Parts: sequence; C-alpha cells; structure tokens
Amino acid sequence: MDLLEHNRLAWNKEVANGNVWTVPVTKSEVYEARNGRLTIFLTPKTPVPKGWLGDLGGQRVLCLASGGGQQGPLLAAAGARVTVFDNSDEQLKRDQDAAKEFGLDIRTVRGNMQDLGCLADGSFDLIVHPVSNCFIDDILPVWRECYRVLDKQGSLISGFNNPIIYMIDLDNIEKTGRCEITNAIPYSDLRSLSPKKKQEYVRDCRPFEFGHSLGDQIQGQILAGFLIAGFYEDRGEPPLDPYTCTYIATRAIKQ
Repeated sequence: MDLLEHNRLAWNKEVANGNVWTVPVTKSEVYEARNGRLTIFLTPKTPVPKGWLGDLGGQRVLCLASGGGQQGPLLAAAGARVTVFDNSDEQLKRDQDAAKEFGLDIRTVRGNMQDLGCLADGSFDLIVHPVSNCFIDDILPVWRECYRVLDKQGSLISGFNNPIIYMIDLDNIEKTGRCEITNAIPYSDLRSLSPKKKQEYVRDCRPFEFGHSLGDQIQGQILAGFLIAGFYEDRGEPPLDPYTCTYIATRAIKQ
C-alpha cells in the first residue's frame, strides 16, 4: 500500500467531512491578525505563546503539513511571507480559497513532509508544524529537513500527540468502558491493527496513524541540530484528557 497516497485521499475526505483541522479562519480572525492580535494553534486548545512568534513582518514562514486555511492565512495577515506545504490537495485548496477571499499572498506546495527537496537550504525564518506527524511512519527525516530549510537562528514550533494515547485500545473503551493498555510505543496502525480492521480503514478511506516515541519527537529534534527552547502541554477530548495532557508543543532554534 502507498501510505502517502492513502493518507492524502483520507485527508481529502476529512475536508469533505468538516474535520476541525480543515475549517478555514473567519473574516474576524483575519482582521484581528492584521491588527496585531494574532492567535494560532499547534494543538487543540492552547494558543501558541506570543513570544514564540515574534515580529512576523516580512518573515519567511513555512506552514509544514499545515493546510486547512488556518495558520497560513493568519500568519500572512500578520505580515509574514507564507508557504503552506501539505500532502492533501483539498487542504491546500482551503488556503488558496482563504488567500483569494481575504486578499492574501500565500504560496502552496503539495508534498511529503519527510522530503522538502523542492525548498532551498536556509529559505525560512520560522516553521509552523501543528499536530500532523502522526500520519507518517518516520519523523526523523522531518526534523532533518526542517533544520536544512531554516535559516540560522530560525525557529521550528511543533505540536504532536503524547504517545500515551496510542497505548490504549479505544475500541475497547467504547465497548466496555474500561481503559486498558494494549499497545507498545512506537505504535503503528499498519502493524497493530488486524487485517480486517486495516481493510476497513482502506475501504472507508480513514487515515492510518503512528504513535512516535518522545525520544524521536524531542531528542530527534536535538539530534537534527536544534536547541529546544520552549515547551508546553495541552488537553483534547476524553477518554484520557480528564486525567493527563495528551498533546505537546515545542519550540526549537537552529544554532
């Protein structure tokens, strides 16, 4: 199976279904960003700290695996020179439509976040990478590519899942109300789902997911050359979020 192509089609379907990460920003949100009151998210509920963004005027920003008409249009409205890179053409269309509606200049590129070969070395000052690397099987190339395309002293701000959510059998919770640990980390739908379940994912065009270790998520950035300069946690929805944070965000600086 071509994982990249399957997940591209699956996210195109998520756009049609109105997934929360595919709903474009509103006119009022763009107005606020244009007037110095920018709010963007890497994780479901906690806004990115203002200090993580700095003065965006003229800054070269890459929204990585960040289509959907959300972060890109707001960053452009705040004065940044924005490129949105995503695997889903329908997600990118959300950004294109927002750019047209609000008179914004946004470049869109479709591709695999593991290979940014079409982007030049040192061509960005900031990378915005919201929760999305759970849809690829190896994230270490992502951190290396981010380091390459960032200019010196550029920063990478990333959101990702706490791998604990992949340890739990969510189907069992729905059936029995019991929360049981059944999966090891790193986790892969392709390895852990039954053949029947995988066939259902293919039939229903549902994205395959991967639960990466915190070592690959955080130490992976350090090994790529980054200095971790910021960190916060966030919550999403039940069943685990009433008990622990299930999302993490980091800020990393290219030295």
